[in-house]
Amino acid sequence: MKTLIMIAAAAENNALGKDNDLLWHLPDDFKRFKKLTSGHKIIMGRKTFESFPKPLPNRTHIIITRDKNYTVLFEDCIVVHSLDAAIALVNNETAFIIGGGEIYKLAEEQSDKIELTRVHANFDNADTFFPEIDEDYWMMTKQEFHPTDDRHKFSFTYITYERKNNSLKNL
Repeated sequence: MKTLIMIAAAAENNALGKDNDLLWHLPDDFKRFKKLTSGHKIIMGRKTFESFPKPLPNRTHIIITRDKNYTVLFEDCIVVHSLDAAIALVNNETAFIIGGGEIYKLAEEQSDKIELTRVHANFDNADTFFPEIDEDYWMMTKQEFHPTDDRHKFSFTYITYERKNNSLKNL
């Protein structure tokens, strides 16, 4: 069965980043992201891909761009020109939607689950945002709080949402 999971870290005001970079540094969240996504396909927009110094190991990168001439010279990277084309590359497996903001908006209706790290702060300087989670369609099934500490300037909560009714997919 194909499972699409949106995974993101977003502030209380849904801020994701600014100038193609994160607004915080949360090492434990990076570890969780790696643990969840390793061995899977990850779907992202071109700007998100270009924010990495190099492709993330042990993952197939599916990069969405409108630029028909865009190419990537790395193994395990596939360039497509629409979200539908990206999803068509996911067979009976789990894939993760990893951003950016526009890709999350496009993917929300087709996703089965959201793995959200809610950063307990607001960032007014952000230029990219996660879509508002509509609790008519999504149900929180798990949460785990992480306080501030010497490695984490902000507290945060890992939250898992699952779609309430799969018949709402592809509305």
